Amino acid sequence: MTHHIKQLFWKGYVTVFIFFAAIMNSVSAVSHYSVPEEMEEGSVVANLAADLGLDVKTLNTRKMRVDVVANKKYLDVNKDTGELFILERIDREFLCPWKTTTSCFLKLDATIENPIRMFNIEVEILDINDNAPHFRRGTMHLDISESSPIGERFSLNNAVDPDVGTNSVKNYHLSSSEHFSIEIQTGRDGTKFADLILKKALDREQQAVHNLILTAVDSGVPTRTGTASIIVRVLDVNDNAPSFDKDKYVVDVMENSPIGSLVIKLNATDLDEGSNSDVVYSYSLYTSERTQNMFNLNPENGEIRVKEMINYEDLKFYEMEVIASDKGSNSLSGQCKLTIQVTDMNDNHPEISIKSFQSPIKENTPTDTVIAVVSVSDKDSGDNGVVDLHIPQNMPFKLRESSDNYYELVVSQPLDREKVPEYDITFTVTDRGSPPLSDNETMTLELLDVNDNVPQFPQSFYTIRVMENNAPGALLSSLTAFDPDLHENQYLVYFILEKEIANTSMSMLFSINPENGKLYALKTFDYEIEKEFLFHIEARDSGSPPLTMSHFDNSISLSVSLWDRDLLPCIRCSTDYRNDNPLDLLVLLIQWLSSPCEQNPIVGCLKAGCTASLHYE
Repeated sequence: MTHHIKQLFWKGYVTVFIFFAAIMNSVSAVSHYSVPEEMEEGSVVANLAADLGLDVKTLNTRKMRVDVVANKKYLDVNKDTGELFILERIDREFLCPWKTTTSCFLKLDATIENPIRMFNIEVEILDINDNAPHFRRGTMHLDISESSPIGERFSLNNAVDPDVGTNSVKNYHLSSSEHFSIEIQTGRDGTKFADLILKKALDREQQAVHNLILTAVDSGVPTRTGTASIIVRVLDVNDNAPSFDKDKYVVDVMENSPIGSLVIKLNATDLDEGSNSDVVYSYSLYTSERTQNMFNLNPENGEIRVKEMINYEDLKFYEMEVIASDKGSNSLSGQCKLTIQVTDMNDNHPEISIKSFQSPIKENTPTDTVIAVVSVSDKDSGDNGVVDLHIPQNMPFKLRESSDNYYELVVSQPLDREKVPEYDITFTVTDRGSPPLSDNETMTLELLDVNDNVPQFPQSFYTIRVMENNAPGALLSSLTAFDPDLHENQYLVYFILEKEIANTSMSMLFSINPENGKLYALKTFDYEIEKEFLFHIEARDSGSPPLTMSHFDNSISLSVSLWDRDLLPCIRCSTDYRNDNPLDLLVLLIQWLSSPCEQNPIVGCLKAGCTASLHYE
């Protein structure tokens, strides 16, 4: 039984072997084709039937087919024409992602039946320049010390291009730079990369950052490029020493300056950065201990302040040397010299002394009259002891220097007590120190009145209307004049200037109160005898000598007119009753007429039942 089974096994093996042997004998040689990637679908690669010597008419009956080995079916055969065509667009970079070789093949098996025959086909996919070089990082940051030697290399990221051959990266270009260049290197796999080369020494203090552009170029047609930014940050080294604005400073300080007062703020700058630029200030060994005790130096900001009270009489100047050091690992330093000059302080106020002062004075005191003598002094010396004396402006006085530090106060303009009765004169003495000191003293100058103003009436002509048949002694009017002087110079006396009318003296007709100016009638007047009296009133003050309006041109004229009782002005009276008047009042319209009335209008109004208060002149 076992032997039978073994016979069957070997018999079957031989049968299978013979079958495969028959197939092997039916396989022809390999056919090679090449086609560019990215061809349009339906594009014909070759006439496969013609190349294989097959009858196109039998392709359908013999069931010709094409199988792609280990890939998608990118190609197929047209059984009607025998043409091998693109079934699906081919991307070479996707089909052959590894750039270990420049060749990329699709292997196909073409099979027909009756009898069975197989054909091996290789289609090479040719690369086209459909990809531009690109950098994995669009920006590269490099930190380079400013002390780096010329010729030092710095590696850069290379650009990649999925294409192969001439279509891959072949070269690099660097944007224009006076400090950097590039050198192209080729790796074992043919990859191109660039090294950044320092060709000129860097100086961070001149340029802290360099911005470069690196361009990768392929050799395809058309040429494609890709770029990346290179930002070079120059790292600082401590190669700059702190420096002051000046090598030597001279400053002034006032004696008795308050402790803590700022004398000067020194400033040293270091062009480096970080700790290399941090500056510390200190006194050098050449600065005396006395100076260091007198002034305090702040090590952080360079401020020098008063530490003890300064006295000009003890020492007039101080000298010191200040060092500025940075905090770099290898510290660098700079120095400057400082001279502090002590200025004598203006610590004495000027003094003023009134030697004589005449007050009060008459308002008519002549100009250039001396009314005061003043002396000034100052215990300081130099400009601190030079003094100037002033009085307020816009006053009718001036100062006149009579001798060293002596001044006279004189009248410079006419005085008028009625405008300004007194003056508060402030004498101010100021020295020329810095800052200036001053002192002042105020004296009051009173002006005495003189009788320099004539009495004045408000009007130059008065008219008084008097009804005839007046009572003797009746008050006709009150006349008032004004005199701006004082005391007896303003006490007024009123007079009637004598004049005769119809052989009758004015003093027989009228009288005036000499103290208050009230005018009275001394007799009863008759309109038919005399209708008007014209005479003059005079006002005289009580000064010495008295001033008066004694001339007719300066006195006032007075006209006394009489009215006839039988020729009263006529009043036209009319009534106006209004329905909307709740009190039923009578509204009168009174009109004066120039001609005598034919009837008594007042009586007419009274008969109408109206009540009126009549005022007339």
